[in-house]
Amino acid sequence: MAILLLGIPLAVFAFQFVRDAALRDLDSRTATAARAIEARYVSGEVLDESILENFLGTASGAPRHITVRLPDGTELTAGEEPQPSFRGSEVTESDVVVLLSISQSDVFWEAARADLLVLVVGAVAVIAGTAMASWQANRLAAPLVYLAASAEQIGSGQTRPRLEPSGVEEIDLVAEELVRSADRMAARLSAERQFAADASHQLRTPLTALMMRLEEISASTTQDEVRAEAEASLEQVDRLVGVVDELLGRTRRALGSGTELVELEDVLEQQRAEWEPAFAKAGRGLHIASTEGTVFATPGGLSQVLATLIENSLHHGGGTTAIVARESGPNHAIVIEVRDEGDGVPEDLAPRIFERSVTSGKGTGLGLALARDLVAADGGRLELSQRAPAVFSVFLQGVPRMVDLDTVVPHRLSRSQRRRWLRR
Repeated sequence: MAILLLGIPLAVFAFQFVRDAALRDLDSRTATAARAIEARYVSGEVLDESILENFLGTASGAPRHITVRLPDGTELTAGEEPQPSFRGSEVTESDVVVLLSISQSDVFWEAARADLLVLVVGAVAVIAGTAMASWQANRLAAPLVYLAASAEQIGSGQTRPRLEPSGVEEIDLVAEELVRSADRMAARLSAERQFAADASHQLRTPLTALMMRLEEISASTTQDEVRAEAEASLEQVDRLVGVVDELLGRTRRALGSGTELVELEDVLEQQRAEWEPAFAKAGRGLHIASTEGTVFATPGGLSQVLATLIENSLHHGGGTTAIVARESGPNHAIVIEVRDEGDGVPEDLAPRIFERSVTSGKGTGLGLALARDLVAADGGRLELSQRAPAVFSVFLQGVPRMVDLDTVVPHRLSRSQRRRWLRR
């Protein structure tokens, strides 16, 4: 904008300046030629074309044609008059009229050269400004990207990442506040985890004692009615133990205690090694596209989710099963799609496919429900994107490619450590 506001008026000014300078030079040359010709005329020297040619030139902007009118009406010329032209005139004291002409194209060319110089300088200024703006934008944007990744980790319950000061006061203030928030959140998560562990211990002990007591009553009594009541009570206590375990499991998963940065390439390679023999034995193909990407997830949980979807495709699908991971949307989300070429999900089951105990008759109906809970615990979601042929999509939070993971997460697991973890 600055170049446009300054460059256009400067170009117009340069054009006018060059043209006015050329016209002033023409007037000066005409006055000089007039004085010289008058001196020769007064002295009685015969004027001819060879004398007039001395006032002409071939350089750009030099006079190309001269006309001299003497007091007796004689007119002398030299050179070729350009068309179009600028003409300068001078009348001496002896009534000698001198006319000099220069080419307008020469004047316009000189002005164009001046405008070209302005254009080049403006282009250099734009390039320099763009480079400076890009550097400044990266200097401001990169710390914000690292802050976003740090906030994502903190939201997943991870240890506070360590970031170097950016040198931008406002961004550093946000980073410091983020660190303080991470400390408070870590303390709160620690207290909740401790409470979950204590609750598990305190609840299991009396429930176990109650179950043992009811078993003794059932074994020692001879009355059928008492034994039936004891067995019914045992079933209720056993159901209560299951409810407590499920609630505590959900609490731990909601805290995100296992969420970390996971390389998709490692997880998909593990699934390929485990499932290719089973698909080959069934006479079907398994295609897993190579993918480079990093997501926030629980390593074991993500492996279990993919294994559930692949097994579901093996038992209920048909044709080749394909697994493809790709980026989705501007928020660096990663979508892992598991699709096959079978008949798909029955229309009456599609709306309730993730509900517990919902099955087509070939399974328990718990696999997809558990997979959905595992993905939700990692801050993602599992959806049936297409009914026929079936396409299941796992949406997880990814990491921008410009983020240096070793800087954002200096203590993250190495690739070999992650592979050992995935095998658990």
